[in-house]
Amino acid sequence: MLLDYYFGSGIQKVDRYYTNRYNNRMIDNRRVILDCALQLFAVRGYDAVGVQEIVDAAGITKPTLYHYFGSKHGLLEDVLSEHFGSLNKEVEEAARYNGDLVLTLEKTTRAFFEFSSRNPIFYRLMLSLWFAPKDSEGQKAVSIHNQHLFEVIEFLFLQAVKEHGNMRGRQMNYAATFMGMINTYIGLNLNGFIQLDDRLVYQAVHQFMHGILS
Repeated sequence: MLLDYYFGSGIQKVDRYYTNRYNNRMIDNRRVILDCALQLFAVRGYDAVGVQEIVDAAGITKPTLYHYFGSKHGLLEDVLSEHFGSLNKEVEEAARYNGDLVLTLEKTTRAFFEFSSRNPIFYRLMLSLWFAPKDSEGQKAVSIHNQHLFEVIEFLFLQAVKEHGNMRGRQMNYAATFMGMINTYIGLNLNGFIQLDDRLVYQAVHQFMHGILS
């Protein structure tokens, strides 16, 4: 029985132990790189951060970064995909039109506010890339994700035409204005000027509705 343990199931246990440790280390490395890159890109700007700075901050080597992400651009794409996945899901759920435009816009505004409050570093990066020079590497990477969010909001206003006929044909303009308002408030919050609370959600949506229906 003892020999069976050492040369049978015992070896399998040891193999599983080292395999799990190796897998966990790989996951930890990837997580550390993503977190360090997010912090550096948001604080110093994507273009200003080099690969060496990222690997130094993460405590790993360049080959390790290239193993996981292929390049600095690949790393940025993974940072964006990870966070936009959550943001898209929350906004899509909130923006499901239920016949009450004010209520749906309040839910959508709250979804943006709550996400940015939980992920302030990412949202700062997102805004900086959104307004980066046209066709820059960072702007191209974020534009696909931004376009999806814009289309979700645009579709919301398109659905509301049934109850608000005067909005017909204006959904793109309304979506642009609404998104601009949301991101302006979030930008002010990121810099410590305002709080993103329910009172602001109410005020923002009702001021927006007054503007488009007056």
